[in-house]
Amino acid sequence: MTATSHGVSIGLEQKSEHIFLTLKARGKLTHEDYEAMVPMLTSAIEKVGHPKINVFMDAREFEGWEPRAAWDDFKLGVEYGREFNRIAVLSSKRWLQVAGKVGSWFIGGEYRTFESEPEAMAWLEEDT
Repeated sequence: MTATSHGVSIGLEQKSEHIFLTLKARGKLTHEDYEAMVPMLTSAIEKVGHPKINVFMDAREFEGWEPRAAWDDFKLGVEYGREFNRIAVLSSKRWLQVAGKVGSWFIGGEYRTFESEPEAMAWLEEDT
């Protein structure tokens, strides 16, 4: 049996009402990954009156979610979706474009995929 590498690296910056979240997802995310990530995000959101969250996600090594983690992701979108302003995903995987379109039904902001990190960051910075 071979252990597969998975997880998420998280960066969180706050300036006034703006929260900038950076994620690097690797492998297939698990419920335990969300148990680590969600409290950090929740804490940052609760400290701000009307947060405006921009997200940069490096998903080049992302393979998807385990079923319970997919549910965790859905709940996160439903609970805090209005606070998400822009989500830029770095990936050339077609399924992430489709997943983003479905996920955008649950967020108040925009979702786009990019093949270039500088393009993604420029798009995110347009609105700050």
